[in-house]
Amino acid sequence: MNTKNLMLFAGRSHPELADRVAACLDVPLTPQNIYDFASGEIFVRFEESVRGSDAFVLQSHGAPINTWLMEQLIMVDALKRASARQITAIMPFYPYSRQDKKHRGREPISARLIADLFTAAGADRLMTVDLHTAQIQGFFDGPVDHLFAQSLLARHIRDRYGDADLAVVSPDAGRTKLAEKWADQLGGRPLAFIHKTRDPLRPNEVVANRVVGDVRGRTCVVVDDLVDTGGTIVKAVRQLLGEGAREVVVAATHGVLSNRAAELLAGSGAREVVITDTLPIPAQKRFPALTVLSIAPLLARAVHEVFEVGSVTSLFDGHA
Repeated sequence: MNTKNLMLFAGRSHPELADRVAACLDVPLTPQNIYDFASGEIFVRFEESVRGSDAFVLQSHGAPINTWLMEQLIMVDALKRASARQITAIMPFYPYSRQDKKHRGREPISARLIADLFTAAGADRLMTVDLHTAQIQGFFDGPVDHLFAQSLLARHIRDRYGDADLAVVSPDAGRTKLAEKWADQLGGRPLAFIHKTRDPLRPNEVVANRVVGDVRGRTCVVVDDLVDTGGTIVKAVRQLLGEGAREVVVAATHGVLSNRAAELLAGSGAREVVITDTLPIPAQKRFPALTVLSIAPLLARAVHEVFEVGSVTSLFDGHA
C-alpha cells in the first residue's frame, strides 16, 4: 500500500535555517552530495530514493544570489527526473522580487522569469515569505504559498514596547498599507510616513523629505519588508529623531544587509533593529541593537499543512 512520504532538502546557502526547519518538523534533512566543479558548475545527487515523495526544497537567496538560485533549480530538476511525486520550492526570500515590473522601456521583469525557471525545472508549488509585491504570486502557474512574518515581528514589538506610546511609521508612501496592518495588529496605533523622493536612474539612493504624522514623544516603529543597503531606513530613523520621536525601532522581514548596511544601521540611532532569519546573517553583520527572530516554525507549519492537505489560510493573512 502506498503511503505519503515527506522529504526535506536544503541547498547550501543557509544550513542553520534548514536545521531549524527540520527540527520543527521532526524529519531529517535528506542526505545529498553537492559540490562545484572547477568551472563553477554545480553538481547535485541525492543519496536516497525520492520516488513518489512529497519533496520540499529549501534555499535562501542571499549573496551570491545567482549561485544559490541555480543550485535550487538543479535540485528541483534532479528531483523531477528521479520521480518525486510533488516538488515544493521554498524560497523564504524570493529572488529578484524588486524587479516585478517595467519602470522604463527595454527592461526585464525578472521576478516573472524566476517563476518561469522554476516551472521549467519541474516545481509544482512555491512557498515564500513577505513578497515585495503581492502580484508576484500570479507569475507562477501553480499554487504559491505566500506566508507573512508580521505576527512574529509584531509579537516581539508588543512584548518589548507594548506599554509605550507607539506610532507605526512607513518609510515611504508605498508601504502605507503594510503600516496600516501593523497599526491594527498593535492595537490601533497612530500612523505616520516619510515623504521621500527617489531617482529611478540611481538605484538604492533616496532623499528623505519630511515626516507626515505626529511622532513627537512617541516610540516609532518603522516597518518594511526588507533592509538592503540601509539607506532608506537610516534616513527615516534620523528624520524621526529629528522630528522629536522618543526612540525608533525598525522591524523588517528580510535582512539583506548589503555593503555597509550593518555599520550604517548600528550608527543610525535606532534603539533596535528586528529582522528574521529568512537570509543568513553572518557574524560580521551583527551588531548589539540587532535582533534576529527565527522564521523556521512558520515555514515548518506551512510545510506540514501543505503535506497534510490542511489549512494554511491563517499563515497567509498575517494573523497566524
